[in-house]
Amino acid sequence: MTHRQRLQLIEKHLRENRYAELHSLAAKFSISTSTARRSLDELEAQGVCRRHHGGASVVDPDEMARDYDFISRDQTHAEEKFIMARFITDQITPGMTVMIDGGTSAYAVARLLIGKRLRVITNSLPVAGLLSDVGTMETVVAGGTIHNRIGVLVGPHCENMLERCHADIAILGASGVTEKGLWAHNELIGEVQRKMIAAADRSIFAIDHSKFGRKAPLLASAFAANLTIVTDQSPPVEIAAAMRAARSTLALCPTSGG
Repeated sequence: MTHRQRLQLIEKHLRENRYAELHSLAAKFSISTSTARRSLDELEAQGVCRRHHGGASVVDPDEMARDYDFISRDQTHAEEKFIMARFITDQITPGMTVMIDGGTSAYAVARLLIGKRLRVITNSLPVAGLLSDVGTMETVVAGGTIHNRIGVLVGPHCENMLERCHADIAILGASGVTEKGLWAHNELIGEVQRKMIAAADRSIFAIDHSKFGRKAPLLASAFAANLTIVTDQSPPVEIAAAMRAARSTLALCPTSGG
């Protein structure tokens, strides 16, 4: 049985039963509990289920979409987001302070941070909701105004709070990437991202290949030495050259099909 086939069977089992316990999955599919746990982590990153201690419950996408529009976009490039998220979380160690923005790629990282002893600062209501009942984490929510239905806090109150914070790492996404740098959906989101970058010792952007060559309304940040761009495919030559010139770090996380 291939990895993909096993995932499909576990997903089918989850949808039929609404909940699955870790050890029962391992017994049912003749796999180790570690393999079952990794499979549930991957399905959670794809938005199929929500992990709990000892198991997982299926996610109702219609219910989640009623809460936040961005959840529906979270299904695009799900495999790429999971692999990038796993690479990023491996670099986050207990005791760190981590900033997480409101993009879907950053949310995929937040899912895999569950269980680590961290302090998380976020302007994302979905991230805050995800981590709020995790006992190993202190979750700090930035103030501000909620931007539309994507559950992101923006504006002067949010920016002022972030200016007073410090983080070891900031985890961010981008609407587009060109040789000029990283683009944001609008000015409010871009300004919050700038504050996060300024507050963190190191900033990691999780960006799938579909963002290369795409511009958005605002340039959130030029490439810089304290930025790491994690992606699933090599960027176009001119973008890669701009990253090297600015001494940004490029980390490639190819998918199984890439």
